[in-house]
Amino acid sequence: MKQGYIWGLILIAPALALIAILFLYPLALSLELSLTEPGGTIGLANFQKAFELYSGDIIYTIFIVVVSTLLTGLAATAIAGALTMGETPWLVGTLRWLYRWPLFIPFIVAAQCMRTFLAKNGLMNNTFVGMGLLDPLSTQSFLDWRGVIITFVWKQTPFVALLLAGAMASIDRATIEAGRNLGASRLRALIELVIPQVARTLLVGMVLSFVTMMSVLSVPMMVAGSQPTMMTVDMAFRVTSYGDYGVANALGVISYLITAFAAWFYLRHNLAERRQAP
Repeated sequence: MKQGYIWGLILIAPALALIAILFLYPLALSLELSLTEPGGTIGLANFQKAFELYSGDIIYTIFIVVVSTLLTGLAATAIAGALTMGETPWLVGTLRWLYRWPLFIPFIVAAQCMRTFLAKNGLMNNTFVGMGLLDPLSTQSFLDWRGVIITFVWKQTPFVALLLAGAMASIDRATIEAGRNLGASRLRALIELVIPQVARTLLVGMVLSFVTMMSVLSVPMMVAGSQPTMMTVDMAFRVTSYGDYGVANALGVISYLITAFAAWFYLRHNLAERRQAP
């Protein structure tokens, strides 16, 4: 028993060491710097300054990430549902080939692509003008909060759809066929039969996307450079312009608490499901 316990500790030791070095130590250092005031004393002055200067950006960040996460979950469900329940082979094959492409594009490249696509004289408006759907004078730029949301959803949807399509492919198709034989449409079968069985995978994908989008710097900086902006841009600005690591770390801790809330929501949902399981 004792020997098995020691071997278990040896097996998990590398993983524990990586967590301690790459996560716990930087987190503790960031927390210490955020609580260290300019005079070297411990206090909440950096947090007070962060809220005074950037409370609007904190709310803007939460709005952008929450809306992007919800739209990502909706788009991923639609794509995974079409891949799993689609009845047109060439359409399903084309969609399966196309939807993964954004996975291989870095955020900074995606941001640059969106700058050329969503600008006032960008590819999207020029295409609509060429088709006669828009007048050149009525075109408008989407390089603001809308562009940030479009970029996040476009970039994160394939990741969630990949997880979700795998989960949908593993469920018992007899339940879907039974629903279809009883007259349920594909949309109703998707909502009432398929999604409840893959809800946990969908939640995992959405939480991971939420955390990823909270940490992206290039997209809000390149797609919507004006105020308000996201907290990652504010952190970079405090460091590069003022060398103010205290407020930058305070913003980092606030960002961490927001993502911790998403993780808590996911863990609470999982624990509730386990308690209800027979």
